[in-house]
Amino acid sequence: MLVSVQALRAFAAWLVVFHHFMQVFFNFEADNLAGHLLSTRGQMGVDIFFVISGFVIYITTADRSIKTLRFLWQRAARIVPVYWFYTAITATILFFASDLMPDYGLDLPSLIMGLLFIPNENPAGFGDYPILPVGWTLNFEMMFYLIFALSFLLPARVRMWAVLTMIALLNLLLSRLDMISSFYADPIIYEFLLGVGVGMLYRHGKLSPVRMRSPWVVLALGCAALMLCFTDQSGWRLATWGVPAALLVIAMIRLEPIFMRCHGLRRMGDQSYSVYLVHVIVLWLANALLHEHWGLPAWLTLAISVAIIATLSWASFELLEKRLSRRLKPPRHMPQTA
Repeated sequence: MLVSVQALRAFAAWLVVFHHFMQVFFNFEADNLAGHLLSTRGQMGVDIFFVISGFVIYITTADRSIKTLRFLWQRAARIVPVYWFYTAITATILFFASDLMPDYGLDLPSLIMGLLFIPNENPAGFGDYPILPVGWTLNFEMMFYLIFALSFLLPARVRMWAVLTMIALLNLLLSRLDMISSFYADPIIYEFLLGVGVGMLYRHGKLSPVRMRSPWVVLALGCAALMLCFTDQSGWRLATWGVPAALLVIAMIRLEPIFMRCHGLRRMGDQSYSVYLVHVIVLWLANALLHEHWGLPAWLTLAISVAIIATLSWASFELLEKRLSRRLKPPRHMPQTA
């Protein structure tokens, strides 16, 4: 994986962390510019995640003949166990000390549906969020993996057309006819296709220095668009945040020579999934114990929380993600290629 893309993945994860800090501690009400931007723009980290996901899945499977079941097994081994682990922690807190996470709800049907990546109304009634609310993005991720896996049943020359068709069918028809959850009617799902498009440009050499001489200009344009537009709940999110997120990925790919020796950034990117899963748990507990009970200032509590999140994410990646991925390799009898 390109170090520059890993660095962008880490940036996206921590952007979401600060966004949720504003939610947990201030209910998105800010009295300064930094707080306002984090409250209204921090969720754009998700858009960056989705574009990167589409890019990574495409470039790691292009020109390869892959079995559908093997691909799904590998993606599930990477995503599912750690997500289940932190969902179990959240459910345990809600069951024994729900006042520590007062905005969240818990019931058995919602827990089961969340673990199976089936969109469902959160018991607290604030939308289609699982028991660990950040898992809503994984519902999109797993659906994208399923669609991408199904494309492996077709000849390589038509795979991407099939992916595009299946996502459009899901978004424009199935989700609107109650044949599948209306959750997937959100056009944010097309951001995976933006990542696939970036991957196709990269694979065909269109992002080489000869083709693209001003990555800093592209980076600036992407950042400006993300900062100036606030339409996270509208149908325009794909254009106002998805396309700029794709520009950021393109720019970072072109800046790879600057980042390629930054091993610390690579490690931060590796740990970004754990950062994403663990941070809301830490923020809620820190708010209840450090801020409200002990009276520490919010920004000091944030500093302590950042240290805790970083430490736990490192431990989570090293002790859970890496070990589970090794132990959950596809069975030997499962063919590697078609």
